[in-house]
Amino acid sequence: QLQACGGGLVQAGGSLRLSCAASGRSFNRYGMGWFRQAPGKEREFVAGITWSGGSTAYVDSVRGRFTISREKSKNTMYLQMNSLKPEDTAVYYCAALKGGPWRDYEAYDYWGHGTLVTVSS
Repeated sequence: QLQACGGGLVQAGGSLRLSCAASGRSFNRYGMGWFRQAPGKEREFVAGITWSGGSTAYVDSVRGRFTISREKSKNTMYLQMNSLKPEDTAVYYCAALKGGPWRDYEAYDYWGHGTLVTVSS
């Protein structure tokens, strides 16, 4: 029901935009978030956005470089990633939650398959 795409290989300093398209149901009343998981590491909260789009949150390591947004008419969420660094390399996942703490992956109700982002130095 959630499909993330837009990953790829990019050089350090470059940009990518991830998309998360929902199908089968509307997520317009759900908060949504992006997580990432690098090899050998735990899944990490990256960014979250409320159902209205009026409030966002970011992990400190991406604040100022990444921007989360959503387009409710298209049932789609985005993550614009600029000034990418090698440490941003990970599989990125999108997810939706009805309620609960954004930063806690266990609070999320729906998950998409991940999309791989690789940043070369």
